Amino acid sequence: MSAEQTTDVIVIGAGAVGENAAARVIQGGLSATLVESELVGGECSYWACMPSKALLRPGSALHSARAVAGSREAVTGTLDAQQVLARRDEFTSHWDDSSQVEWVEKTGITLVRGRARLTGERRVEVTTDDGATTLVARHAVALATGSAPTIPPIDGLDGLNFWGTREATSAKEVPESLAVLGGGVAGAELAQAYARLGSAVTLIARSALLGSYPEPAARLVQQGLEHDGVTLHLNTGTESVAYDGERFRVSLAGGTVVESEKLLVSTGRHPALAGLGVEELGLEPRRLDTDDSGQVSGHPWLYAVGDAAGKVLLTHQGKYEARMTGDAIVARAKGELQGPPERWGPFAATADSYAVPQVVFTDPEIAMAGRTLETARKDGLNVSETSLELSVAGSSLHADGYKGWAQMVVDDERKVLVGVTFAGPDVAELLHAATIAIAGEVPLHRLWHAVPAYPTISEVWLRLLERYGL
Repeated sequence: MSAEQTTDVIVIGAGAVGENAAARVIQGGLSATLVESELVGGECSYWACMPSKALLRPGSALHSARAVAGSREAVTGTLDAQQVLARRDEFTSHWDDSSQVEWVEKTGITLVRGRARLTGERRVEVTTDDGATTLVARHAVALATGSAPTIPPIDGLDGLNFWGTREATSAKEVPESLAVLGGGVAGAELAQAYARLGSAVTLIARSALLGSYPEPAARLVQQGLEHDGVTLHLNTGTESVAYDGERFRVSLAGGTVVESEKLLVSTGRHPALAGLGVEELGLEPRRLDTDDSGQVSGHPWLYAVGDAAGKVLLTHQGKYEARMTGDAIVARAKGELQGPPERWGPFAATADSYAVPQVVFTDPEIAMAGRTLETARKDGLNVSETSLELSVAGSSLHADGYKGWAQMVVDDERKVLVGVTFAGPDVAELLHAATIAIAGEVPLHRLWHAVPAYPTISEVWLRLLERYGL
């Protein structure tokens, strides 16, 4: 590499978010350089979304077959753990990013491998084992560096060779036993995945399971974990962790000790901004202040998108932000955008605040869009909730003894949906209809005319609207 290279836009981080931001810049007629120190494709492709769902899906498929008379009798075995892991490897391309690199190059993006650091306005130093080079951006630098695990300050944990989510999703063998610290989405999903693969799993959480989701929905997931043999210690603190060379010993408040072959620590994530030089710019590395286009306050040439922005730590939402950010950078470079972007316009990630869809891929699933009753009230809205058991003809046909729950949160002044939650087997496919209704602010009287097909699980929409009073 030469000592200095100039491009229109520099994007640091070549995960799904960075790829999308750079691609939108290219589509807008500017040049873009993508900097990556690890695998092109990022966390979601190799250690998060794709491998975790690949680990979960075989267990869900087997459970679904057992939930219907006729197919239940045809099921004679259990999961083949090695085949599950092999299929997982296919979805991660065996941790080979050559196909992703090929896509980047075909798109017209310049790829630079190395560790990036901001050294001044629109200047980035990239370091490799062979030395360093400086990249200079004519217009903007976008941080798309993702997030990093947050490790709790538990006595004895520091320095131990425990699993993070990366190690759990890329493991080559199923441990005989696994202790999971953390009752969030990743903890719940991976606990169930490994339990169904044959591991004796214990999940420990200092609060409730999936505490950011409505309690009836989380309770169904808890029942699902317990049905799969997961031992739960909820609302329980962890006092210390030790490792004797063969097994972990997790000491809980109250005196209980959990022993396991492997320990997974899944206690949250934070923006991965350490070592990027943001402190030298007078910025707080734990959280950047950005507008809806991703532009960093006080630094109009600097942007943050995806997990790095710290708003919504979900891949699909990060890609959405990246599309807005890439287009906003192009528009500002061409003088077509002055000042802050218009709400719900082409350069503003407004849905981050109003219509975020998210799925917990346990069995049963939770699918939620928008706000819960509590968050809506905290935002000052006059809302009510309508909820019921998800019990319609379609659910009865889908599985014998189907158990589910549904809720809609309504802004009673405007008569529009601001939140919807479904819990039950295979409810994720119901979610996009809810997301559209919330993002589009479809009035309930008009939603009444969106007739659900019979007999499908979507008939729950009709039951919710009827209970609300339409």
